[in-house]
Amino acid sequence: MMELFQNPEFWKYVSIPFIAGLIGWTTNWLAIKLTFLPLEFIGIRPFFGWQGIIPSKAKKMAGISVDATISKIGTVSEIFDQIDPEVLAAHIIETVEPRVEEYVDELMLREHATFWENLPTPMRQMVYDRVRKSAPDLVDNLVDDLSTNIEELLDIKEMVINQLAEDKVLLNRIFLECGHHEFRFIINSGAWLGFLFGIIQMGVWYFFKNWWILPVAGLIVGYATNWIALNVIFRPLHPVKVMGVELQGLFLKRQKAVAHSFCSIITHEILTIGNIINAILNGPHAERAKNMVKKHIKPIVDDTAGLSKPLTQIAFGPKGFAHLKHQVGEKAIEISADTFTDPVFNNERAAAVERIMKERMENLTPDEFQDLLRPCFQEDEVKLILIGAALGFGAGLAQLIFVFGSGAM
Repeated sequence: MMELFQNPEFWKYVSIPFIAGLIGWTTNWLAIKLTFLPLEFIGIRPFFGWQGIIPSKAKKMAGISVDATISKIGTVSEIFDQIDPEVLAAHIIETVEPRVEEYVDELMLREHATFWENLPTPMRQMVYDRVRKSAPDLVDNLVDDLSTNIEELLDIKEMVINQLAEDKVLLNRIFLECGHHEFRFIINSGAWLGFLFGIIQMGVWYFFKNWWILPVAGLIVGYATNWIALNVIFRPLHPVKVMGVELQGLFLKRQKAVAHSFCSIITHEILTIGNIINAILNGPHAERAKNMVKKHIKPIVDDTAGLSKPLTQIAFGPKGFAHLKHQVGEKAIEISADTFTDPVFNNERAAAVERIMKERMENLTPDEFQDLLRPCFQEDEVKLILIGAALGFGAGLAQLIFVFGSGAM
């Protein structure tokens, strides 16, 4: 026995399954890295270089993710209802009310500084009071109008896709956090699957020392470990019992945990009230949304001017007064956007949306649920597997040369 352990050839054979395990681990690890990195293309386009599969097709991948999830678990109206228009209106008033004088002063000093500075203090106080008194009803009416027309004002799919396409780090994070168990399995399974293949490879090499066996075996290990790992994650799609043991794809068995991770990211970082209002005011239907704000804010100017109509007409003139109303509308739009930057309020509303989305995502069928993660592999799955095969072939060739020597060839 001691002679066997002291024989260099013995250790060369023993090294075969361990090297095969290393090949399997490395090729699977690299496959995951190449799925997400680099964020931007590195090399010479179009053929010499690489960009992570997800970042290279960010808009398409974001679209697939939205189609697989958000479009099935919540409509725009339902999401806005969970945000709660009444709470929304109350937050606007709570934020704006303490700054009414600041807003009025800023606007008037910019547009009609001389008039405003010379206006008696009691008159200015009356303007502040009128604005403060009118604001709650106007905000309620505006939010009700937004809620009624939200389906026409906001394309939630386009909003999410655009944000994820621009923020590739966030897009990667969604897939990585939702599939972190599966990605770890893919990498680790490469090692033990490679080791098992290596034992077979060792037996074949013992009886048949053709030079091509080790490189081809490396190719098979690189290809097979990737292929098996990817399929174990998603297959079987529905639970099946084999010898009393229930089997199902690893990702599909974690539906509740994945739903929690996905919905948390989507609601707290994408479907925030701040992002929604920004998308409404700057999206494809922005003009309609802004006109809606101006329509509801117009009574404030008319009502305030009524305090001293002759005075305002003399001071501003017809054109000046019309311009003032326009500027008040623009300021209202600016305030509408700035009101929802409070992270505490955003998180409170996000939690409300998250609850309904999580519940519905947990109830998706396996066929629907797999589409959350499956597309990030399907896009270039063959390419990744072939890269693993090529690396395995190279490692097998290196093993042939550096472990068994050129004489084996």
